[in-house]
Amino acid sequence: MGPEAKFYQKIKRNFNEFSLSRVENLSSLGHPDILGYNTNCHFFTIELKVTKSSKVRFSPHQIAFHLRHPKNTFIMVQTLGPCTPNTFPISMYRGSRIRELVTSGLKLDACWSGLEACRLALAELGA
Repeated sequence: MGPEAKFYQKIKRNFNEFSLSRVENLSSLGHPDILGYNTNCHFFTIELKVTKSSKVRFSPHQIAFHLRHPKNTFIMVQTLGPCTPNTFPISMYRGSRIRELVTSGLKLDACWSGLEACRLALAELGA
């Protein structure tokens, strides 16, 4: 099992109040990894990224998806390497900030840091 698949399993175990579907789609390039639905009846997507450095890599299709869909799209990053004082093992960013994340990497302040903060942010969508 690859790092992103392991990351997804961790999220699925900890975000059990959501309906989460892992999307493996070769026909729609750039579509995020997770389609989610919260208890407030709001859909959201999450692009999962795992990195050992401060750089986060995206395909042009992933960038285009988030630029076309700036609302209720998120990018969750798990850092496997050592964390600096400004980084956390798990951080989440709004999809609308993908350009900043591409240029700044994990130097960009996360919108939410830590698994629990990410879970709460998604639970509050539509509240």
